[in-house]
Amino acid sequence: MTLGLLDRARAAARPELTGSVVGAMGLTLAVEGVVAAVGDLVEVDPGPRGLLAEVVAVSRDRLTCMPLGELSGVHAGARVRATGMPLQVPVGEALLGRVLDGLGRPVDGGPPLDPSLECVDLVSETPHALSRTRVQEPLTSGVRVLDTMVPLGKGQRLGIFAGSGVGKSTLLAQITRGTDADVRVIGLIGERGREVREFLEENLGPAGMARTVVVVATSDEPPLVRLKAAFVATRIAEGFRDQGRDVLLMMDSITRTAMAQREVGLSAGEPPATRGYPPSVFAMLPRLLEKAGTAAVGS
Repeated sequence: MTLGLLDRARAAARPELTGSVVGAMGLTLAVEGVVAAVGDLVEVDPGPRGLLAEVVAVSRDRLTCMPLGELSGVHAGARVRATGMPLQVPVGEALLGRVLDGLGRPVDGGPPLDPSLECVDLVSETPHALSRTRVQEPLTSGVRVLDTMVPLGKGQRLGIFAGSGVGKSTLLAQITRGTDADVRVIGLIGERGREVREFLEENLGPAGMARTVVVVATSDEPPLVRLKAAFVATRIAEGFRDQGRDVLLMMDSITRTAMAQREVGLSAGEPPATRGYPPSVFAMLPRLLEKAGTAAVGS
């Protein structure tokens, strides 16, 4: 979890709210004795090796929490502390050229992020429909076939649909290297671990990484982390857009993001609907996708 200096001070000033784990089933923890809102973070067994979890459902006397790490080692009676705040992510110039995990923490072996770097809540306001500027300026992708046959506009959304192994990721890398956008943000959601480094070194390379932020959550990570990675990438892109820049946000893939939300929803007790997807999936997708596009400034 990344907290700004002001938020750390606010958290320290609050009285500590603690409870305990009363059960664990599947991907979730049942917690009693803690007052927290949906979306807030709690810490299980607070300390250097503490496990962060997010509140995904509440009832009269119990919270359902989903961990942002491995459940192994968590036992009934484990102490749980409420942080009183949601997940926050860093934004700013210092992120360019860095690779972050699904919670916004560097995983590229580089220097740690400056503690004074601005951090913002992961959940943000979507620009109002009437505050958005129209899509009028062209965006150069650097791929001549696309620029000729399917010209893109700044603020436009585009989907790439194809089977596995036919070059979707390669095309994304070509666009990343060739686009005239000011900043590129790439979210790799549910990727195979062996393919991430190949994508970064072979497809992107040093030139592609220079103006790029990459957020990675591999397929072996908890579903909530994979889901958060999509929102972390989007929130970072929003931060650059709010500075008046043109940002190219690419997600690989939205399908795996929906699958992660399906795992979260079913574990929280939602009923399955079409193809096993619970209602929260159909609410999450437009909430995520509508954040992209133009705003009053930037795109």
